[in-house]
Amino acid sequence: MPLFLSESDVAALLEPADAVRAVEECFRRIARGEVVNAPRRRLRLAEGSLADMAASDLGLGLAGGKLYAATPENATFVVCLFDAGSSELAAVIEADHLGRLRTGAASGVAARHLARTGASTLGVIGCGHQAETQVACVRAAVPSLERVVAYCRTEDRLDAFCERVGAEAAESHREAGAQDVVVTITSSRDPVLRGEWLRPGAFVAAAGANVASKRELDNAVLERASFVCCDSLEQAQLESGDLIEPIEAGVLDWLEVHELHEVVSGEVAGRQSDDDVVLFKSNGIAAWDVALGAEALLRAREHGVGTTL
Repeated sequence: MPLFLSESDVAALLEPADAVRAVEECFRRIARGEVVNAPRRRLRLAEGSLADMAASDLGLGLAGGKLYAATPENATFVVCLFDAGSSELAAVIEADHLGRLRTGAASGVAARHLARTGASTLGVIGCGHQAETQVACVRAAVPSLERVVAYCRTEDRLDAFCERVGAEAAESHREAGAQDVVVTITSSRDPVLRGEWLRPGAFVAAAGANVASKRELDNAVLERASFVCCDSLEQAQLESGDLIEPIEAGVLDWLEVHELHEVVSGEVAGRQSDDDVVLFKSNGIAAWDVALGAEALLRAREHGVGTTL
C-alpha cells in the first residue's frame, strides 16, 4: 500500500547531511547510466504556472515525478514515487521542504567536490525560503566552513535570517560575493553577483534563477570561471539564463559546460588549482526529488512514520 508523507513527516525524517548523501549518490547513479531524467515543463495558469518533472532511477528501483503549482501568493509541491518493477504507487510526499533540501544538497555536493581545499567562508546572496537549507547543506558538506556572510535587500528579513542560521549580515552584495564559497539563491531577473567581486579560488553555486529570462550572474563571472558545470545540460539549455545569454554573446560555449555527475564520479577533475574560479549552475532536476523521496520513504518505513493510503 502507498504511504503518504506530510511536510512535517519529511522534516522529521531528513537532516541536511542525509540530503547531501542521497543527492551525491544520485549523481553517482547518473554517471553509471542508471537514471533517466526528464526536464521540467511549465504550463501557464491564470496567475503563475503548473510545473512537472520526472525521473526513473533504476538503481533505486523507483520512478517518479514532482508536480507543483506556483502563484504569486503560494506554491504547493507533491512528489509521487512508483515501484519501477511492479509499477505500483509507493508513496505520495508533500514536497516543499523536500524540494528545498534537495536544492541545498546539490549545492553542498558541488561545494564538496569543487570548493578549494580549506574553504572557510560562505557568502549567501538571498534570504528567501530556499536560502536556509542552502546554508545548512553546504555546511554539512564542507565542514571547514567557519563563517557565513549573508545579504539581501530587506534589512529586517536579513537580520532574521542571520539569527536563524548563525550568519553575519553583509553590508552589500559585494561583501557576500567575496567569500570562498558563494551561493546565489534569489528570484532576481538581473545579476546579483559580479565577477569582479570574486576572490581567486572562489566556488560559486548559482541556484536561484531557473527560467531563461532570469539571471543571477553577470558575464564576468563566466569569463573568470576556469570550470563551469550544471546539473543537466538538457535542462540548462531550456531554462538557464545564466548560461544561455553568455553563450549567445560568445562568452562561453555549450561544449565547455560539464555536468556535475562527471565530477562526482571522477570522470572530470573540475578544479585544477586553488586559484581557479569554479561555477556550478543549479536548475533543479527530478532525479534529486526521486532520490530524496526514496530516502524519506525508506526512513518512514523503518520508523513507522506516515499514513497508509
